[in-house]
Amino acid sequence: SLSGEKPSPPPPPAVFEAPIRPDVVQFVHTNMAKNARQAYAVSIVAGKQVSASSWGTGRAVARIPRVGGGGTSRSGQGAFGNMCRGGRMFAPTKTWRKWHRKINTTQKRYAVTSALAATAVPALVMARGHVVDDVPEIPLVLDTSLESTKKTSAAVDILTAIGAYGDVEKAASSKQIRSGVGKMRNRRYTLRRGPLVVYKENDGVAQAFRNLPGVELCCVSRLNLLQLAPGGHMGRFCIWSQAAMDELNTIYGAEGKRIPTAYMTNADLARIINSDEIQSVVKPALCSGEKPVPKRNAIKSIDALEALDPYAAAARKAETRAMEARAGKKASGLAAKRKAKKAFKAQGKAFYETASKQGNVCEDGFNIA
Repeated sequence: SLSGEKPSPPPPPAVFEAPIRPDVVQFVHTNMAKNARQAYAVSIVAGKQVSASSWGTGRAVARIPRVGGGGTSRSGQGAFGNMCRGGRMFAPTKTWRKWHRKINTTQKRYAVTSALAATAVPALVMARGHVVDDVPEIPLVLDTSLESTKKTSAAVDILTAIGAYGDVEKAASSKQIRSGVGKMRNRRYTLRRGPLVVYKENDGVAQAFRNLPGVELCCVSRLNLLQLAPGGHMGRFCIWSQAAMDELNTIYGAEGKRIPTAYMTNADLARIINSDEIQSVVKPALCSGEKPVPKRNAIKSIDALEALDPYAAAARKAETRAMEARAGKKASGLAAKRKAKKAFKAQGKAFYETASKQGNVCEDGFNIA
């Protein structure tokens, strides 16, 4: 009710059981948002309002068109090209660009039903940033007398009673000046999104709620994906009138638009595969008792090489034996060299001692007796 009391709720419409498809919602939202763009382009004569022609070849300058005449610094300067000062841009933008996008009707309906189903999941609503801590239930359904509210003060009282005014305050506190040139193009402020009030008949509810920051209104027969999933992000906090909620049973279902069905009723694939019903009919896993013999590497194993190429194996064995022989000869050769070096060292010491006993041979000059 409008006072925040929670009566016994009727069963929710079947559309809230629709599969939630973020990929479809994101795709449709991206293309729908393009349909509100205005065409823009540079002037077709921008950068070309000058008389210029190329000097041709043979003058050691580039063949870019140059301004004619004389008596001014502009004469002789390059023109027209996108690399020239005062020239046109590369690939000037045109108004006949493909601005709008056509979207399949079935995809649009699928996206709207997915966005509607996401509004009934409290986790998605909170993940989107809405302040719904004090809200009694999701989706939030109020009495049909909500549609006859005519004063904004009464609207504030209703939102406060049901615990939804915190989301409005969150949106109001987020208002700030836009960064960029948009602030000078009638888009001066940015604002977070607040609750979406969905009604069936506008008996004054639009005038009552429209001035609250972040609050948007929508007729249930004209549900808009750009409002149900702003930015392509599902989980908009919606406040429904009872008449609007009942109207969903007429719009969607047997008599209205078809409600998409999920490909899988249970998306827990591991649980399905490991269930007793599946495991009882599947074939058991094949397991061989014999362990496969690992393949031998012929580069490392001489036996494996001998099985592949006996001649290469014989050559490798001969090289191994030669290396071992060389290693033994090297050790004995080093020992002989060290022994000879010791003998020579002893002879050198003896010679040095004999020469030292002779004294200084140059005491009496260079006369040798």
